[in-house]
Amino acid sequence: MNQDPKRRAPGPVPPTLADQVGAKARRKLRARRAGPPGVWSGLGMMGLIGWSVALPTLLGAALGLWLDQRYPGGRAWTLALLMAGLAIGCLNAWHWVAREDQAMRDEQERSDG
Repeated sequence: MNQDPKRRAPGPVPPTLADQVGAKARRKLRARRAGPPGVWSGLGMMGLIGWSVALPTLLGAALGLWLDQRYPGGRAWTLALLMAGLAIGCLNAWHWVAREDQAMRDEQERSDG
C-alpha cells in the first residue's frame, strides 16, 4: 500500500514557474502596447452601468404612479414597482459587469495560451 511519493496521479500538468512568469510578462507587454484605458472609456462604462440601473427604476416608478392614479389607495404601487425596478436594474448591471469580466478573462486566456 506504500505509494511512491514521486508518482503523480494522471491528470493535467500544472504550469511550471517559468510558464507562469512568461504568461505574466506577455500580459504586461500587451498591456503596455495597448496603453491605459482613457478617461472617456471609464466614464462611458460608468454611464452604461448607471443607466442600466436608473432606467428600470424610473420605469417602475412611472408605472407605479400610473397605477396609483387609476386605483387610489396611497402610494403602494409606486413604492413596490420602484423597488422592483431597482432590483431588476441592479441585477441587470451585475449581469453586464460579470459578462464583461468573463470576456476579459477569456481574452487573457486566449492570449496566454
